[in-house]
Amino acid sequence: MSHATPANYVFWLMSRSAGMVALLLITCSVLLGLAMAARVIPPRRKRDAVRVHEHLALMGLVAIAAHGLLLLGDAWLHPGLQGIALPFSMGYRPLWTGLGIIGGYLAAALGLSFYLRKQIGARLWRRLHRFTVVVYVLGLGHALGAGTDASIPAVRIALLSSVAPILFLLVLRLLRERARTHTNPDSKLQPARALAPPRARSGDHARSPRVASARPAESATRA
Repeated sequence: MSHATPANYVFWLMSRSAGMVALLLITCSVLLGLAMAARVIPPRRKRDAVRVHEHLALMGLVAIAAHGLLLLGDAWLHPGLQGIALPFSMGYRPLWTGLGIIGGYLAAALGLSFYLRKQIGARLWRRLHRFTVVVYVLGLGHALGAGTDASIPAVRIALLSSVAPILFLLVLRLLRERARTHTNPDSKLQPARALAPPRARSGDHARSPRVASARPAESATRA
C-alpha cells in the first residue's frame, strides 16, 4: 500500500468519502426528526423542517448508493455485486459491512415510505419512522467497525460526537410522550368513543321513530 499510487485506490477513496457524507446526512436527518417529534422546533417552522428532513434523507440515500457502487471499482477489495448487496457476504470484516448493508436497506425503505403515507396511513407511517434511529446506529457501527480510518482518534471522536445530542432528543421525546399520555389517559379511547352512538337522554325514547310512527295508528284506532 505504501508504494501504491492514488490512481490505484481512487474508487476506495471516493467510496469512503461518500460513506462519510451519507453518515453525516443521515445523522442530521435523525436529529431533525427527533427535534420535531420532541417539539423542540416551533410550530411555525415545522413545515420548513419537514421539507429539510425529507431532502436530507433523500440525499443520504444517494450517498449510501454511491458508497456501495463505488466499491465495485476498487481493485483491492473487489467485492462484486453480491458483496455490496447481500449482508455478511463480503470477505472484508463481514459483520460490520453486513450491518452497514442492512442499515442501507432500512434507510431506503423508511425514506421511500414518505411517499406512501396515504396508502399505509399516517399512524403506521409514524410508527415505522421511529426506526430511523436504528439506521443511525447501524451506520455508526458500520463506520466504526469497517472504516479503515476509524482507529484515528480524531475520526473516532467526530463519529461519536453525535451520540449525545441524539440520546438527549430521544429521551426528551419519550418523556414528553409519556407526560402527554398521563395528562390525557383516555386519548387512545377517543376514536372508539367517537364511533359509539350518543346516549339517549331521558324522554328521548318517546321521540323515537318507532313510537312516533305508532301514534297515528293509535289515534286512528281510537277514532
